[in-house]
Amino acid sequence: MPPTVAELLAALPIEDDERPAAEDALRDVLARSSTRPVPTGRPRRLLALTTLQGRIAAAYLAWWLRQFFQSRAAGAAALDETHLRNAIRVLGSMGYLRGAAMKAGQILAAWPDVVPTEFADVLGRLHFQAPPMHFELLREFVRRELGDDPERLFDDFTPEAFAAASLGQVHHARRVGTGEPLAIKIQYPNIAATIRSDMGLLETVTAPMRLGRDGDSLKEQLADIRRMLDREVDYEQEADNLARARAVFTDGDDIVVPRVFADRSSSRVLTMDFLEGLHVQPFLDANPSQADRDRFGTLITRAGMRMWYHAHLCYADVHPGNFLWMPDGRLGLIDFGCCHRFTPADIAYLTEVEAAVDGDEDAVRRAMLSAIGLDVPDDEERLRLLDAYSRWLWEPVVREGPFDFGDATYFRRGMEIYGEVLRRRFVRSRPVNTWIGRSFIGLRAILTQLGARVEYGGILREETTMG
Repeated sequence: MPPTVAELLAALPIEDDERPAAEDALRDVLARSSTRPVPTGRPRRLLALTTLQGRIAAAYLAWWLRQFFQSRAAGAAALDETHLRNAIRVLGSMGYLRGAAMKAGQILAAWPDVVPTEFADVLGRLHFQAPPMHFELLREFVRRELGDDPERLFDDFTPEAFAAASLGQVHHARRVGTGEPLAIKIQYPNIAATIRSDMGLLETVTAPMRLGRDGDSLKEQLADIRRMLDREVDYEQEADNLARARAVFTDGDDIVVPRVFADRSSSRVLTMDFLEGLHVQPFLDANPSQADRDRFGTLITRAGMRMWYHAHLCYADVHPGNFLWMPDGRLGLIDFGCCHRFTPADIAYLTEVEAAVDGDEDAVRRAMLSAIGLDVPDDEERLRLLDAYSRWLWEPVVREGPFDFGDATYFRRGMEIYGEVLRRRFVRSRPVNTWIGRSFIGLRAILTQLGARVEYGGILREETTMG
């Protein structure tokens, strides 16, 4: 029987002198990463990635050889022993690379059953506990952006970052004069150059696929991803996304989006309200009731749909690090860098697809062809998989009453279909579907993690007002 994804990620054999406690090893990785500038050149980034890939490949060989010399129980124990070490190695590489590589790690950590639980637990730290950069590497950068030292611009500015992720890190401070708690998001120097390097690597890797029949579509999608990443490193754009989202929520919604303070912000530094609360995993660690799980999931679902239909904003970075369960029971939303703004053409396409859910087979077929930008089918197998994926996406919508996302088999089925699409290289799609897919899958992943039961279809019908 072939190994599972978890077994393929089993690490290399561990020598006796490599056995420090896992937390000690993790602290060591984070400490080393904090003092290293982000590598920007394509050769240096490629070397780091290929070195990591080589370790994983060697780990597969080591796992395979072990099966001849160990009992089944011993083999399982070895996997448990090494998952965590492998995850720490990956975290160290991704933390050092930051940029798009770290974003990939965030996505892996957020999707149930895609990687081993031990692996995901460590990678999950990339959401808000990634290796922060030493502040001395950032001080001059802040001075250039805002015109003065942060200690003069803010009260109680803390040089130690309380959160760090793929593109920047966040520091505590207080607003001069009012004492309001603030979160100061500071971009890593040269991160835009790392994005360009990573996109260049991605385009090189996908070059053979771009020579195939879907090459023109893939080229458009890559260009759209590049544009989105360019916007994501522009904090003025993120400030506008925050304002758009904030405008569609009222106090009665129990959903909070931070204010932006423009006089202390720039294209590389963003000053916002500080929101206090628990991220998803600490929330779950507190053993919440099913009612609290359901309410958290309901607020997350409503927040996404409200932004979708009322702000025409696709909140595409749906992962556990961007949601907060606040002490008063409200939901806090943070990080609005990766948001796609729907164009009139996008809205017309989405309206067609949504109408097809209640339509006949011809309407469904036309909507699927529209999704991949074709007038007539070129491959019935492609349409079959697209139909299966679409039905999986709409399953919570058409279900009467609450949908139980706690049944992990639902998410697993969708990932199996999605994996089959990728294996067959059916990559033709409208560029907007890149962001819709990230949002839809990310939302289902986090609801699965919460084990929430959500009136998904009812919320959708309440919020559907494309204007």
